[in-house]
Amino acid sequence: MIWDQSTIELPALSRGFHLITNDVVAQGPDLTNCQVGLLHLFLQHTSASLAINENADPDVRGDLERHFNVMIPENAPHYQHVLEGPDDMPAHIKSVVIGPSLSIPITNGHLALGTWQGIYLCEHRDHADGRRIVATLQGRW
Repeated sequence: MIWDQSTIELPALSRGFHLITNDVVAQGPDLTNCQVGLLHLFLQHTSASLAINENADPDVRGDLERHFNVMIPENAPHYQHVLEGPDDMPAHIKSVVIGPSLSIPITNGHLALGTWQGIYLCEHRDHADGRRIVATLQGRW
């Protein structure tokens, strides 16, 4: 049985849905010797989130961003938390809706994602700093 943990550091990204699968594989725990396991990803921020979705057509990421902006708008009259800018409270709500963590199966040293699946960092702020993800691998050699 193996346990390994690392922190993935992502640079500041623009608002939107960003494919980060390659960053996770490059900076996360070494998966190559794990025959069966789980990689748990936990984002240490409250105004961004993690998701798994389409990894080929970038139109999906744009459509998701546009949909969430309609569904959870800025400047809603009922928001009281407004001191950090009009994008902050919607960012917190989007983070709650999508979530801060993922668990991905590992099979024969690889992420067991489907053919068209990739890992997204969903950045909900206009001008966020870099983001950190704690990646924990549990599995069998």
